Amino acid sequence: MLRTNRDRVVKWSVQGKVHHPTGGGYRITHEGIPMVLPATGGISYNIHIGDPAFGWAGDHVEPGVSIRNEDKNENAALTTFACIGNKAKIISGDAKGKLGYVTGTHGGIEHTMIHFDECILEDLCIDDKIMIQAYGQGLQLLDYPDIKVMNIDPDLFEQLEIAECDGKIHIPVVAIVPPYLMGSGIGAASSYTGDYDIMTADINEIKRLHLDKLKFGDFVLLQDCDNTYGRGYLKGAVSIGVVVHSDCVKMGHGPGITTIMTCKKSLIHPIIDHNANITHYMKKLSRSS
Repeated sequence: MLRTNRDRVVKWSVQGKVHHPTGGGYRITHEGIPMVLPATGGISYNIHIGDPAFGWAGDHVEPGVSIRNEDKNENAALTTFACIGNKAKIISGDAKGKLGYVTGTHGGIEHTMIHFDECILEDLCIDDKIMIQAYGQGLQLLDYPDIKVMNIDPDLFEQLEIAECDGKIHIPVVAIVPPYLMGSGIGAASSYTGDYDIMTADINEIKRLHLDKLKFGDFVLLQDCDNTYGRGYLKGAVSIGVVVHSDCVKMGHGPGITTIMTCKKSLIHPIIDHNANITHYMKKLSRSS
């Protein structure tokens, strides 16, 4: 097992409320076609972590439950410190006391997404409050100081079946994404919040790389992508991320990726594994707890 500083990582509270969907009207596709589609926010009753990220009659659809705070400073703390795999507890409304877990954060709309079992969704309402045990920011790999870890719960991180060999780590991922496909969100000042998108206007290239098979919660490797102090291109850099929202109709957009690991050097290598999804590792975690 990789040596980490998990015993020094702070676990504290952040909170948000189920956020009503916003907006409406037309979204213009990359072919110039106006469409009216469900998009971000609210409760997605029939879209869950582990479902396909492509093929929905929607745009930037977020699986499960989307939460936010109206106070920008409080929401910045929520989207920064809530990490994938963190325990989430409903603290108001008919579903009070029920548990789920964080599946990612979505930049632009500044949402944090939570998975709950389908039976729980029926009892949730807009504005219900959800408390998260924020745990993960500050996690370090003690033997690999050049590799930065972010946005992932240490308990989940330890389930990822990462192997060490010749001073490098090997991690299971579903697919490899080339840098020329990374779009909306690139150039952001921080990767410790939000996401950035795989562009999907060139559907033939997406299919050639088998990216059209991606699911919500899949782990992917981003080639030549440096997420250390923001998001940009750097030859030889490697980042690992998780698919957090659906494909999109707009130019420059597509499935969103929240970063969990990055390195300016080629110290992270992929192991192609189609089971490399949050659902697989959270099931392992629940069995071991």
